[in-house]
Amino acid sequence: MTSHIRTSIEELEVAGTELVGRIRELTQEGNTRRVTIYAEDGHELLSMPLTFSVVTGGLITLSAPVLAGLGALAALVTRVRLVVTREEDPEAAQAAKNHLAKQLEELDAR
Repeated sequence: MTSHIRTSIEELEVAGTELVGRIRELTQEGNTRRVTIYAEDGHELLSMPLTFSVVTGGLITLSAPVLAGLGALAALVTRVRLVVTREEDPEAAQAAKNHLAKQLEELDAR
């Protein structure tokens, strides 16, 4: 069985005060591979892979130094543009949905 990974790119405008929260959300989605942050004038401020996030207690989280750095960056800017690169494997996504549905059925049966 051959898996075809689709890559998509999305651009988002975010207020500096919302930056850390939005990066956390993107990390939780699980299919976000890279986020590049641009200033209002178009200069690249930061580009980071989100594959370095850590699974803790079943949740994916960023390390404290990364969050601190994002917080400092957020304090310096009013608005930023995020370029979000996502990778999606349709077969893996379907397998994950099936697994989740099975777990929910098992919980309902209890």
